[in-house]
Amino acid sequence: MGLMKNDSLTAAARAFSLGRFLSAEPWGNGHINDSYRVQYATPDGVVHALLQRINHRIFTNPQALMENVQRVTDHISAKCAGHALLLQRTAEGGTLLLDAGGNYWRCFNFIPDVVSYEKVTSPAQAYQVGLAFGGFQREVADLPAPRLNETIPNFHHGPTRFAALEQAIARDPAGRVASALAEIDFALARKPLTELLLNAGLPERITHNDCKLNNVLLHQESGESVCVVDLDTVMPGLLAYDFGDMVRTATCAAAEDETDLSLIHMEMETFAGLARGYLKSTAGFITRDEKELLVSGGRFITFLIGVRFLADYLSGDTYFKIDHPRHNLDRCRTQFRLVASIEKQQAEMERLIQSL
Repeated sequence: MGLMKNDSLTAAARAFSLGRFLSAEPWGNGHINDSYRVQYATPDGVVHALLQRINHRIFTNPQALMENVQRVTDHISAKCAGHALLLQRTAEGGTLLLDAGGNYWRCFNFIPDVVSYEKVTSPAQAYQVGLAFGGFQREVADLPAPRLNETIPNFHHGPTRFAALEQAIARDPAGRVASALAEIDFALARKPLTELLLNAGLPERITHNDCKLNNVLLHQESGESVCVVDLDTVMPGLLAYDFGDMVRTATCAAAEDETDLSLIHMEMETFAGLARGYLKSTAGFITRDEKELLVSGGRFITFLIGVRFLADYLSGDTYFKIDHPRHNLDRCRTQFRLVASIEKQQAEMERLIQSL
């Protein structure tokens, strides 16, 4: 969305009643929203907060998004004695600010003494990731009605995503089908996977839907998980979606656009760490059917992201940002290679899940 003019940023910061605004600096490396660490002077000293401008081109209904975030953060903070993500309020008492330029802003408390990482480096760290996201699901499992809003409709809906791929193959608007025949064949052979979870009769849950390591804050000294952040995609879903996203993003050390496919494989020790942490947190409410399909969730989500990369490549790169013309094809290939690695180890993964 571009950088903000200082006057717009300052005006937004001053709208939240935390004290006298002192300064702001860009914070984090998120690709969707613009984030700033802001400082305020109060009678008790300087306090920090996290100010964000919501990308309303991606999240087209900021009001519905913020209704979800407020309900979830209020619910979790009422139950948790430790650190929790909290929304700050404007002088008028709201949590969503619409400025004169049509931009939407929100502000969170700043959680101290924490760090986040881009890649899992050990099974112990994977355990903390599983513990954190499983704990998040546990804390919101009893959120009272009504149902949360769908901030991105059909986000993990396999048939919808696959239909977009089939349309891109049929139309071939960028003339790229001939350069991706192996990937197209791989995808078409696995079309039934897109409906596997939908047809399993699993209960609808509240899920995070972006379960990457960098969305878990870890204590900078102990390495223990403190808090889950980035709640923009929290909405109704299946437990297998979140566990699957952890498998996709945590169990392969290579980059998402790695071109040396020999480096792409699912690390069993990392998977075991994830599974142990996740099942410890969810032991009180996960059903037998949900548990039995966790590994299929890893295969499904990884395949689905690969399908999305492939569809975007064939369509001429209209959604994901790219650095070169074959970028989305490279991304697709890593995902499909990881799918193949999961398939090769699926029986062992499922035995491990059942043993916990």
